[in-house]
Amino acid sequence: MSDIAYAPSALPQPIPVREILPWAVFGGLLMLIAIYFIGSEEGAMTLVSGLNTHEFVHDARHLLGFPCH
Repeated sequence: MSDIAYAPSALPQPIPVREILPWAVFGGLLMLIAIYFIGSEEGAMTLVSGLNTHEFVHDARHLLGFPCH
């Protein structure tokens, strides 16, 4: 056997922050909306009337440690 070392044909290029920033903001907003619906969509802070949203995210509330009853 011979030891052959191959040189990489393409080096990784850094991604400019201006290309990542819009996606990071979008992802952050989606996470905030998800945390709102999972964590506080109940009682006086509710935006949606009824218990449908609460029941839809009920198991996620327990999984993340939010009390709900």
